[in-house]
Amino acid sequence: MTGSDALATPFSFTVTARSSGSAARCGQLRTGHGDVPTPVFMPVGTVGSVKAVTFEQVAATGSRIILGNTYHLYLRPGHQLVERMGGLHRFQGWDGALLTDSAGFQVFSLSELNRIDEDGVEFRSHLDGSRHRFTPELSMEIQLALGADIVMAFDQCAPYGAPPAEVAAAVDRTTRWLERCRAVLPGRLTRCGWERVLFGIMQGGVDETLRRASADRIVAMDLPGYAIGGLSVGEPPAAMHEMTELAAGLLPPAKPRYLMGVGFPDDILAGVSAGVDMFDCVLPTRMARTGTVLTRDGRLVVKNSTYQEDARPLDAECGCPVCARHSRAYIRHLFQAREMLGPMLATLHNLHFYQELMGGIRVAIAEGRFEGFAAAATARWREGEGRRLEDVDRRSG
Repeated sequence: MTGSDALATPFSFTVTARSSGSAARCGQLRTGHGDVPTPVFMPVGTVGSVKAVTFEQVAATGSRIILGNTYHLYLRPGHQLVERMGGLHRFQGWDGALLTDSAGFQVFSLSELNRIDEDGVEFRSHLDGSRHRFTPELSMEIQLALGADIVMAFDQCAPYGAPPAEVAAAVDRTTRWLERCRAVLPGRLTRCGWERVLFGIMQGGVDETLRRASADRIVAMDLPGYAIGGLSVGEPPAAMHEMTELAAGLLPPAKPRYLMGVGFPDDILAGVSAGVDMFDCVLPTRMARTGTVLTRDGRLVVKNSTYQEDARPLDAECGCPVCARHSRAYIRHLFQAREMLGPMLATLHNLHFYQELMGGIRVAIAEGRFEGFAAAATARWREGEGRRLEDVDRRSG
């Protein structure tokens, strides 16, 4: 969909196929900026860009939805400026769907710079130390100004290992803040020609009782979609997978389910198996900038001297233009020479890798073979990761 027809389309979610052996399902998100097949991985465009690549390249990977960061765009260039420039879609030149986070995770990740109370969060800018206050109402105002198709509620994420009372307090506050967010954006709102929808966020850490309580409260608000927050924050992978399965099962089957900030391939496969529809993570772009690429056989640190004369592509089974044209030796050379093309090519490959993974998942679900696909892909990834860690151990010795 393009043009005015796209902008007139109301938000919806339809399940199109289900796995018989797990909770995995295929679906379609319909937004004012196009349809998005699920399960989907959303590249992160923190400050109005997916780092090291153009939006034409992002679209060419098959990405149909990206994430923008409320906290960073509020600080620079400012949501009022973005709104005056026609919204984030136009400002950054992205025609696809857009989801903005609420700044709740920055509250967690920048904990040394903030102070939380019932009204909101007071924090110091990581840029210049200036003081600011975020409230649920301001988070909604910023996200509406940015023009996102999907707007996330302002939440509080308790760190892994926090005392149960602290996690319970974060769940309660997240619920109260969601009520305040809904008062500003009542689930769905048409503005500037397309519909904005509000997703609630479940919290509760790895506590089953608190997860159930959080789900009961947010599901009662009957929002267009729901996210699982507070995971991938330091807990063991097994605990994350167990809690993802529990949490996804507590959310309405007719609504999209979004697992926030989870990005390793085996974690995505576990999430899909649990019934999750949407994922995001900075991992593919952040790792690429430091010389790490993802392959079907685990991570590959292309900067290592092992690849100095390696004529193979990064991943022989990848269909991306990087693997079709360039060798590991060449990309390693670019990193060694500190040539900006190195991180650009690594990022482009990683984004293609994720979209190929998600495409393979969708086809496997539709063809009724997801369980075998997931088991084989997970085993291959973990075997490759094991070899990589052995290599690291040998080098460090």
